[in-house]
Amino acid sequence: MPHVPAPLTRDAGSTLTEQLTARYAERIRQRLLVPGARLPSVRECARHHGVSPHTVVAAYDQLLAQGLVEARQQRGYFVRTPATSAARGAARTAAPAPDRPQPPLNAAALIRSMFHREGARPSPGLGTLPPDWLDLPALASALRRVSLGDRLAPLALEYGDPSGDLRLRRALSVRLGEIGIDAPPAQILTSVGATHAVDIVARTLLAPGDAVLVDEPGWAVEFARLERMGMRILPVPRRVDGPDLDAMRALVAAHRPRLYITVSVLHNPTGLSLSAAHAHQVLRLAEQADFHIVEDDTYTWLASAHSPRLSALDGLARTIYVSGFSKILTPSWRVGFVAAPTALVERFVDTKLLSTLTTPALLEQAVGVTLEQGLLRRHVERVRTRLDAARARSVALAESADCVPVTPPQGLFAWLDTGVDTDRLALPLLDAGWLIAPGSLFHASHAPSTLMRINVATSQDAAFWKALANARKALKRR
Repeated sequence: MPHVPAPLTRDAGSTLTEQLTARYAERIRQRLLVPGARLPSVRECARHHGVSPHTVVAAYDQLLAQGLVEARQQRGYFVRTPATSAARGAARTAAPAPDRPQPPLNAAALIRSMFHREGARPSPGLGTLPPDWLDLPALASALRRVSLGDRLAPLALEYGDPSGDLRLRRALSVRLGEIGIDAPPAQILTSVGATHAVDIVARTLLAPGDAVLVDEPGWAVEFARLERMGMRILPVPRRVDGPDLDAMRALVAAHRPRLYITVSVLHNPTGLSLSAAHAHQVLRLAEQADFHIVEDDTYTWLASAHSPRLSALDGLARTIYVSGFSKILTPSWRVGFVAAPTALVERFVDTKLLSTLTTPALLEQAVGVTLEQGLLRRHVERVRTRLDAARARSVALAESADCVPVTPPQGLFAWLDTGVDTDRLALPLLDAGWLIAPGSLFHASHAPSTLMRINVATSQDAAFWKALANARKALKRR
């Protein structure tokens, strides 16, 4: 979470122009303003910072001179795409077209906010539970139990099993059985978090140029990773019951995708879950068109065990189940896993070996202990109760600021309509010290949106909603 920047002042030892230039230069270097992002208009920037238009023009001229922005005739100032002269030819083909809208706040900025929290306010755009919601004593207890006596040496001093710690895989097999997925330990391998799990699958099953179906809205990190791997992204609109099946069938017929990556339960950012009827139709289409489905169940611990899972209905025939513990136990330990069809397991292990060799057995056994001893189950119950109260308060505050939920808020997130372009809304809120998740982040095209995702656990501060309401009113007056 970025700190609250000091207001521009004439007593700062530098001119207003220099202060404004430094502020935007720092945002660009931190990638809070990404390549292609449009800077506020001169008039808008002058009004927001309480300076003259001449000061803004002078600051933008300095950013031009530093090579950080470019001026486009009759359109304004835009953050430049950095490229060396040797790479410019490749950049022209790989980078988005100049007129393609880009979000001013990107997924990397939200991720970076998780690593710089000293003295910071809770970020409404955060994707995890706040640290004070997590059970540190339970984590410490689990580590002590796996570190006693002679148990520590093989865990701490040797490579672990390439498939992952057997104790954890046995515990995961039991857990998966509770949500209807029959997966013996031999069909499970561990990973460095759920993100790495999806990466293992993609690198094993895909080649550059392959088409991949993804949910839209969906998670920008997934879009970016697939694009960097050279894949063709096929966004499928997400509806109340699941993917838009007509759109999905049309994309399948036209592009013959190899993979569909979806969050079926407590979808990010909408909070929606797949219906059983939709799940059956998605599985039928996958069988007919011969593609695999990656079911990312990252938010499983916040959802009902009875929620329909594609992997339970399919029996891990064409589905690949992915999950982890960052959203409930701790993001620090980076423990995730894949449950896969038997025919794919060894191929996934080979890919894992080439990327990380093995995964940390000590932490994996500690996670296994939290499952075996009921520590995680009790923690989940407490979190769900607390989350229900936080959701009610956050939604009430949002509605008081004229922000309306567009889907029923569930799980960790609420998907809200603010009535204004949230890319533009993000900038004044950033000045006030609040990092939000604009709707454009969750669309592959980065199209401007009036929607934003909030974390209900970190959006209970009335000061945030007051700042949002004021920024929203200011934008509507322009």
